[in-house]
Amino acid sequence: MKIRNRMATGAVASVLMLGSAAALAAAAPASAAPAAPAAAEATAAHSGARLGGALSCTTRSDGRTGTADCTNNTNRTIAFRATVVCGWWPDQTGPWKTLNPGARDTSAATCSGGTGVGSVDWQEG
Repeated sequence: MKIRNRMATGAVASVLMLGSAAALAAAAPASAAPAAPAAAEATAAHSGARLGGALSCTTRSDGRTGTADCTNNTNRTIAFRATVVCGWWPDQTGPWKTLNPGARDTSAATCSGGTGVGSVDWQEG
C-alpha cells in the first residue's frame, strides 16, 4: 500500500486511532489484574450480624476455593451457603447447608477460571 501524500485521510486516521485504542484497552486488564497467590491462604472472621448474630462464621480461601465454616448459635434451624467472588470469572455459590441449634458445618465454592477468589462471604436463608 502506497500513501501518496504521506498523510492519512480523516477516516483512515480515525480507524488507526480506534484500532490502537482498542488494542490498549484489551491489553490493560491483563497487566492490571494481579495474579492470585496459589498457596497463600486468606482467612477472615465475621460476627454473623445478618440475623442478629445467629451464625458465627469463619471464611478462608486457598486461591481457587472459598469456604465458609459456620456454627449455629440459636435455638432454631438456619440454612447458609458460601458465596465466592471470582476475579474475571462468574461468581460462585456453595451448596445450602442446614444447621440445627449448636451445629457446625462448611459450604464451599470453587472459581474454575479467571484470577481466582477475590472474596468469600456467606448467605443465610
